[in-house]
Amino acid sequence: MERDIRTVDDVLRLMDTLFAPDADRWTADGASWWDGFYADRSREVPFFAAKPDENLASYLDRGLITPGRALDLGCGPGRNAVHLAALGFEVDAVDLSPAALAWAQDRATEASVDVRFLCGDAFALDLTGPYDLIYDSGCFHHLPPHRRISYLQLLDRSLAPGGHFGLSCFAAGGMGSEESDADLYRHGRLHGGLAYTAESLRGIFADLTEVELRRMHDEPADSALFGEPFLWTALFRRAARP
Repeated sequence: MERDIRTVDDVLRLMDTLFAPDADRWTADGASWWDGFYADRSREVPFFAAKPDENLASYLDRGLITPGRALDLGCGPGRNAVHLAALGFEVDAVDLSPAALAWAQDRATEASVDVRFLCGDAFALDLTGPYDLIYDSGCFHHLPPHRRISYLQLLDRSLAPGGHFGLSCFAAGGMGSEESDADLYRHGRLHGGLAYTAESLRGIFADLTEVELRRMHDEPADSALFGEPFLWTALFRRAARP
């Protein structure tokens, strides 16, 4: 008989087990799924291209964010991390998948930039913040609802006062599951990712100040930027210390 729940982390780990094993794309046990996903670099997956997100490029072009320390969550093959490093950011980039990080390192080497790649669960890693920018392109929408708590805790301890948090995630009506949080637990599945409304994102990140929240622009195949309109893009700012 087990009676070993003492902390919030114990509860979160227990809730992880309420989902079918093949739904796990957020813990270290999900690394093998992502390794398989990234194994064939020639696959025609739009975000495999070595292009930064159009919204991230726009933030930089408009001076909404400026070079500093950056954390790329769920960096995949490193397209955004390499772009930030090339513009003068000191970048830490995290992913569960060794295959993704090997590809990302190849890209960083080819671009002659330095990125510190970290393999593992961002919630468990000892990240050396604070960061002036935390950017997430496609990680957040793979988390089960209870792991939003872990995500917000990560932002709270790692985002510098006055720093920015940027996000791209599935938009309701475009892509991703629109089941309620409760139904996700009843069925034990995440259906490949969760869709969000603008209102739900504003509510989840209510402790941050909204700078911009919009649909990602559609970018043609020959563009130097990545963009798909089924995604939200958001930029929030943390309050500076008085």
